[in-house]
Amino acid sequence: MASVSYTLSHRLPSASIQETLQKLSLELDVSTDRIRTIIKQFNIEMEKGLDHEGATLSMIPSFVTGRPTGMETGRYLALDLGGTNLRVCEFDLQGQGGKYSVRQQKYIVSEQLKSGEMRYLCDFMADCVDNFISERGADHLVEALQLGFTFSFPVFQTGINRGTLMHWTKGYNCTGAVNRDVVVMLQDAFLRKNLNIHVAALVNDTVGTLMAHTYLYPETTIGVILGSGTNACYYEKMTGIKKWKYGSDFDDMVINTEWGAFDNERRVLPLTMYDNKLDRESINPRQQVFEKMISGVYLGEIVRNAIIYLVDQRILFDGQSSRDLNKQWGLETAYMTTILADNDAFTLASTQHVLQDILMVPSTTLQDRQVVKHICELVARRAARLSAAGIAAILSHTGDIDRPSVVAIDGSIYEFLPGFEAQMLDTLKELFGDTIEDRVKFGLMKDGSGFGAAILAMVAHRTTRSS
Repeated sequence: MASVSYTLSHRLPSASIQETLQKLSLELDVSTDRIRTIIKQFNIEMEKGLDHEGATLSMIPSFVTGRPTGMETGRYLALDLGGTNLRVCEFDLQGQGGKYSVRQQKYIVSEQLKSGEMRYLCDFMADCVDNFISERGADHLVEALQLGFTFSFPVFQTGINRGTLMHWTKGYNCTGAVNRDVVVMLQDAFLRKNLNIHVAALVNDTVGTLMAHTYLYPETTIGVILGSGTNACYYEKMTGIKKWKYGSDFDDMVINTEWGAFDNERRVLPLTMYDNKLDRESINPRQQVFEKMISGVYLGEIVRNAIIYLVDQRILFDGQSSRDLNKQWGLETAYMTTILADNDAFTLASTQHVLQDILMVPSTTLQDRQVVKHICELVARRAARLSAAGIAAILSHTGDIDRPSVVAIDGSIYEFLPGFEAQMLDTLKELFGDTIEDRVKFGLMKDGSGFGAAILAMVAHRTTRSS
């Protein structure tokens, strides 16, 4: 367990504060033995998902086979719907060992669109693509533009550009979408706008990240998202996909694990009352349990719940709170990043800014701010260790734990949360020894999901033309 050390101004914490913080540290710790138990259960759930439909880990065949070589060329569009933002991109694949250029634009997806009718969300996406391509004139519209659609939600895929939405995650809850083909709905929106665009590939963001990094580094074996949501994919031998009912003229296929749903049964994950409160008040109670302990949508809320608990105990802020701090989702995970990066030991001025100027807490002492920072450290460390556990489970399943392997990772949690990558690596060292660092490498694939979608649009388009 992480040691608890305090260097507070003028005085040590009172006995009650010390006891409370020790309790928090115990609650939010994930011991090495617990991680080994999690990995064992994770491997059991992976096998179930590969064997039959309806398992907790969906283990969805992506219909993506083979690996990019880095020599592919051509211009392709990508539409990336993930969490807060919608990205429209045009990639110019230049070959020559993974060279490319990109032009892109981000658009904000409103909360109203996230919970309205799916038709309105699709029309919004079509409008954004229309706006994007209109900036270059109409010369590209003589022939249909090929587009890869990164749709970062659980989809039952039935083809490279066919798939029905299983259920929403990441705070989305659009009506008229579940059990319907998301490509058909988006293609209909393009038709309504008279856009000559063909959705050539439907791509999970994790699969896109894997494809993008593999275009640059062929030795990549796993793709992971650690951002607004979390997920992972990897190459599975066709002989291991027991539920596969189609032909198998290829050796392996990318499997989308949908690991955010791991342990919905609550068998092994170390859930606390702060997690349980978050889950009860979420739009999908008792679903996506693993994701709710790791991803950016939720980490700030876990911290907020812990802070409110300490306020109620009159341990923080002299028992005073604020409307903003009491609001669900009021403490954004981005605030955690600011607090964790605050190294001003004498004042913790950035932490004070977050608490008093943004969350409008009436006043805070240095001791208050140090306690809040410690809570953020505990929650972030737990997320990193659980993320590493998931990666370790996949590496153990494939046998890649014993040979050189690269894990492609995209997402704001991995990229921006201070110390997150180092804590993941430390966890792997605890499990497999220091030499694991020589075999397993992490690689940031920033905005890789859109790039991977463009690559798969290229693959699908060429396959169609050659058939």
